[in-house]
Amino acid sequence: MTEQSGNIQKLLDIMAKLRDPDGGCPWDVEQTFASIVPHTIEEAYEVAETIERGDMAALKDELGDLLFQVVFYAQMAKESGDFDFGAVVDAISDKMVRRHPHVFADAHIENAEAQTAAWEDQKHQERDADASESSALDGVVTALPALTRAFKLQKRAARVGFDWATPAPVAGKVREELAEIEAEIYDGDPERLTDELGDLLFSCVNLARKLDVDPETALRGGNAKFDRRFRRMEALLVADGFGFKDMPVDDVLEKYWTQAKNEE
Repeated sequence: MTEQSGNIQKLLDIMAKLRDPDGGCPWDVEQTFASIVPHTIEEAYEVAETIERGDMAALKDELGDLLFQVVFYAQMAKESGDFDFGAVVDAISDKMVRRHPHVFADAHIENAEAQTAAWEDQKHQERDADASESSALDGVVTALPALTRAFKLQKRAARVGFDWATPAPVAGKVREELAEIEAEIYDGDPERLTDELGDLLFSCVNLARKLDVDPETALRGGNAKFDRRFRRMEALLVADGFGFKDMPVDDVLEKYWTQAKNEE
C-alpha cells in the first residue's frame, strides 16, 4: 500500500467510525444524503473563494473538507448496499479514460479547443445511449446556481442549432427585455416584473455565452469589485468625519463613490 492510498484508507476508517451507531458521533450518525447537500455546496463555494484569494494554505484545508463530503456520501451508500468509495473512484477513472482517447488510446486531437469539442461529443454520445434522456436539455442539473444552469441550458440548445449566429442580436434581445421591464415598472405588477427580470437575466447570460465569458465568474468579479469599492468609500467617509447618515445619498454617490472608483 502506498502512502497516498494509506492516507485515503485512514480517512475512510475515520468516516466509518464516525458513522458507527455504537460509539460514533451522534450528529454524523443521524445525517442523510439530503441533509449533507447544503454542507457540500457550502464547501464547494469555500474552495472557490480560497482560489480567488490565492490562499494555498487555506485551499489545502478546504479541499480536505470537500473530499470529506465525498467520503461521507460513499460511506452512507456503503451502509445502504449501493456502492462504496472504491466504486466512486472506479467510475470517475473509467470516465476520464473514456473521455480522453487522445491520451489513453490512439485518437488525435490538435489543441485544447478541439479537446473541449471532443469532450462534449463524448458526453452527447453517452446521453444518446441513455434511454431515459429524450431531450437535448436532459441532464442539466436543476440544483445548479441559476446563472450556471442558464448557461448550460443555452449551450445545450446551441448544440442542436437553436442559437444566434453572432452576439449582436443577443445584445439586441437584452435591450428588448430591459425595455419590457421599464414598461412594467409603471404598472407595478410584482409577478410580471419578476417574470421580465428573469427574461433579462437569461438574456444577459446568453450574451455572456456568445462573448465566451462565464457569467458566474463575471458576476463574482462584479461582486468583488463592488465590495472593494464600497469598503473604500466607507473609509473615505470616515476619514472626512462623515457617515452615510450625515449626507444625502446623491452626494455620497457623486463624490465618494467616484473617488473610490478612480483610485483603482
